[in-house]
Amino acid sequence: MKFRVIPVTAFQQNCTLCWCEETKHAAVIDPGGDIAKIEAAIHEEGVVLTKILLTHAHIDHAGGTAELKSLHQVPIEGPHKDDLFWIEGLDKQSAMFGFPKVDGFLPDRWLEDGDEVTVGNQTFQILHCPGHTPGHVVFYHKPSGMAQVGDVIFHGSIGRTDFPKGNHQQLISSIRNKLFVLGDEIEFIPGHGPASTFGHEKKTNPFVSDHRG
Repeated sequence: MKFRVIPVTAFQQNCTLCWCEETKHAAVIDPGGDIAKIEAAIHEEGVVLTKILLTHAHIDHAGGTAELKSLHQVPIEGPHKDDLFWIEGLDKQSAMFGFPKVDGFLPDRWLEDGDEVTVGNQTFQILHCPGHTPGHVVFYHKPSGMAQVGDVIFHGSIGRTDFPKGNHQQLISSIRNKLFVLGDEIEFIPGHGPASTFGHEKKTNPFVSDHRG
């Protein structure tokens, strides 16, 4: 599986184009906006978009979903159904954060903990990791040791929990009991900022490290 990060929107959200090298089938994870940039990356890599994957439904991650779907007529998979209220509130979100008005959508498939999502011949394992939003999911590609974690954890930080239905304790539990147990060597692409590894964050992240003091 290959991964290419495409920062989009004023929030510099890490939209990711990922694809199976054997089939050239691709997915876009979290198309928050700037669809022209995403389209250019798909064209440059010579891949065929077969699905859209969502970690959660905040507008900087999901704002371009309807437009991208209409261009490619592909299914939307994710997030977990507990984020439906965020999808239904996309209009309010666009007004609140100064985003252009976006079209609504409904996922073709809600994802549950333990589900699998395929991209070509490759498979992501789905981890339901609530806290930042109640329906947040993580896409974990075991063969390449790579996780797409959205806004659960960042290099040196963690997701905000002051939005509606955010839950700090749930977030910490998701990080410790769902992500860190995958292994220190696992690399992750967060929703914003640089990539890191779970081992590095376990040692140094002030919110969840083993050495908080």
